Amino acid sequence: MKTIAYYISDYGFGHAARSVALIRQLLKMEEDVRVIICHSFALHFLRESLKGENRVVFRTLETDVGYVLRKDSIELDIEKLNVEYKKYLKKWNFLIEQERNFLQTNKVDFVISDISAFPFEAAYTLGIPSIGISNFTWYTAYQGLIADSLLEPLKKAYEKMTYFFSLAGSEEPDWGMKGTKQFGFFAREVGGNEVNRIRKLVNPTGDQFVAFFGLGMKIDIEQLERLPIWDSPNCTFIVSSNVQVKKPNVFSIPKDYIESQHYIAAVDLVISKPGWGIVSEAVCARKPLLILDRQTMKEDQNTISYLKESHLCKTITWNKLHNFVINEVFIKELRSQYKYAHTFFANEAEMISKEILQVLRNKNERV
Repeated sequence: MKTIAYYISDYGFGHAARSVALIRQLLKMEEDVRVIICHSFALHFLRESLKGENRVVFRTLETDVGYVLRKDSIELDIEKLNVEYKKYLKKWNFLIEQERNFLQTNKVDFVISDISAFPFEAAYTLGIPSIGISNFTWYTAYQGLIADSLLEPLKKAYEKMTYFFSLAGSEEPDWGMKGTKQFGFFAREVGGNEVNRIRKLVNPTGDQFVAFFGLGMKIDIEQLERLPIWDSPNCTFIVSSNVQVKKPNVFSIPKDYIESQHYIAAVDLVISKPGWGIVSEAVCARKPLLILDRQTMKEDQNTISYLKESHLCKTITWNKLHNFVINEVFIKELRSQYKYAHTFFANEAEMISKEILQVLRNKNERV
């Protein structure tokens, strides 16, 4: 039995949801593998998603800082981010040593990280191969927000990845390795019966335009209820469980509902910040995207550029959203733009999992 230590970023649910897609595939395709998930923020979600999988072990571990947002805003609080990051750096050497001990004690054969940096340092010192899987690294995400000198530990850690599986929209350096592989979008699988159940629930007459409105599980904005979008004619909305909008045409995803990709697949439009997880679920389900444009975040801009080049999204600023209504003109434009846009985008979870297993089988061969 091969043991994989799978580290998942603590920022939001996106990294956790896409990791679930891959872990499910890995377990389905290979009986001789077990996975230790190292994570903290969305651990309950991960446990529920992989319930009944006796080859998965869960370990509570704070993996990274992520982004820090201003109160009631989708914009970064750069000052607070710097404070939190400096606290994180003080623990850096301890974290690496802790992981060295953990990897040795648990006889880990392979490390996968999406996309915490310190596990790569620990794996490298023990000669354990590793894969980074992401559309970004925290090193490039923090450039321009945190002083370059403070980012050196991250840079050095990412340089120790054995492989980097680069996802759609990635603008990463090659990290000095030959083992970089390019992939597109992937997400958790969708069941047609469940999608139909949700459609009948939110749009029983079939005459409504249904939009998903989600700002990510780490964003709490009190003034959302005052937005004019909720009064869009002949529109019904699905919102994530943290969006507190009480209106007859607004359905909230139940807090205990784990497979939210089905709600994405049930709508006509996805309105969201450009988090890779939800974007990928929308693209794999062939749904048009209206993306909230955040200029301060490099990861967001890379994702938006990729989507625009592929004619997969429209963008809107936070200020313009305050006056935005879905009307017939907008819907016509949307349907015209997306007529052929999704032809070539498939869910690549199986392809990526095959590559991981191939690397695992050849783990003694250096790249």
